[in-house]
Amino acid sequence: MQPRQPSPLALPFPDLSVVIPTRNAAHALPATLAALGDLPREVVVADCGSADGTAVVAAELGARVVPAPEGRGHQIAAGVAAASGQWLLLLHADTVLSPGWTGAVAAFTAAPDASRVAGYFAFRLDEDAVAARRLERAVAWRCRWLALPYGDQGLLIHRGMLARIGGVPEQPIMEDVALVRRLGRARIRPIGAEAITSAAKFRRDGYLKRSAGNFGLLSLWFAGVPPKWLARIY
Repeated sequence: MQPRQPSPLALPFPDLSVVIPTRNAAHALPATLAALGDLPREVVVADCGSADGTAVVAAELGARVVPAPEGRGHQIAAGVAAASGQWLLLLHADTVLSPGWTGAVAAFTAAPDASRVAGYFAFRLDEDAVAARRLERAVAWRCRWLALPYGDQGLLIHRGMLARIGGVPEQPIMEDVALVRRLGRARIRPIGAEAITSAAKFRRDGYLKRSAGNFGLLSLWFAGVPPKWLARIY
C-alpha cells in the first residue's frame, strides 16, 4: 500500500507577505483583505496617494500602509522593499482569493523546487455572464499555452527568486507581463485556487472592447513601445 500523502491543510503555511498596490480602492479593499484572513505574516498596501481614503481603510483593517510613486510597478517594488516575509504574494486590490487558497499556497510552497519557481491563481470574474465565462477560458488558454498570467491572477514568488531575476520592473504599466517574461515559461506554475476579480471594468467598457484594448497594449509592449507611452493610452 502506498503511504498516504499529507493533506494541503496539514502542511505548514509559509512566511508570507502580501503586497497590494492601491489607487482609490477603498470600495474594493475590504473584501480583498477579508479573504486573506490572519495567516499571512503581514499585508503591505502600497498606496500612491489615493483621494478616497484607501490608506485609512487599509490601516483600519490591519494592513501596513507605505507611500509609493504612482504606477503599479513602482508601487509593488515599494511594497516588496517594505515587506519582511520570505514569500511574497503580489495581489491586486480588487482581487479576492477563493476559499481554500491557504491550503493551495501551503502545498505549492512545500514542493522541493518551490523557491525556484513562481505561482499564479486561476482567473475568475465575479459575474455570472456568458461573456465572463468566455473570457475566463481565453485566459486559461493564454496561461497554459503562452505561460502569460496577468497581475489580476496574483503572483506568488520567493524573495530570493525575485531578487535573482532583478526584482519587480519599476514601470507604470505592464509590470506583470515584464515580470513573467523575466521568469520564463519553465518557472511559472498554476496554484490550485482561484483569484476572483471584479468585472466592473468589463461591464463598464464592454467585454469585447476591454479585451481588445488589453490585447492592443500587449501587442504594443511586445513591439517595444515604452511603458510610459502605454500608460498614457491606458
